Amino acid sequence: MILDRLDNCDRYVTLHPAFAAAFEFLCTATAETLRSARHELDGKRLYVIVDRKDGRTRDGAKLEAHRRYIDIQYVVEGTDEMGWKALAECRDTEKPFDEAADIVFFRERPEAWVRTPPGTFAIFFPEDAHAPLGGSGPLVKLIAKVAMEP
Repeated sequence: MILDRLDNCDRYVTLHPAFAAAFEFLCTATAETLRSARHELDGKRLYVIVDRKDGRTRDGAKLEAHRRYIDIQYVVEGTDEMGWKALAECRDTEKPFDEAADIVFFRERPEAWVRTPPGTFAIFFPEDAHAPLGGSGPLVKLIAKVAMEP
């Protein structure tokens, strides 16, 4: 997991071939960009979801993980709290991994929580179980879904 300000995103573009395009989109997002729910940047290899939801608080946030995608979760409005736990330590799944949706949810709780105010992003790799929406109140986030295999 990585947590940083969008101003520092250039430090991370070498971690994956699609990160440069993902961060370019996040850095140049406009009010019009935020109206649409999904932006295809490179088909299923790279897309961005505009997520407008109320935070569920820490008690309501569910620990989840993905196999095929890296999440870059960028907070535009509101303050989220995102939970984290090493996937290797997660054992109690709610139901089997959903291949089509590339997601599994856990009954377990995160080991750590990070406050993510506007202008901050978190990168969650497949080895990172994470619990987004742990904040409260309205949130606007851009979630870049980056395929592990370019």
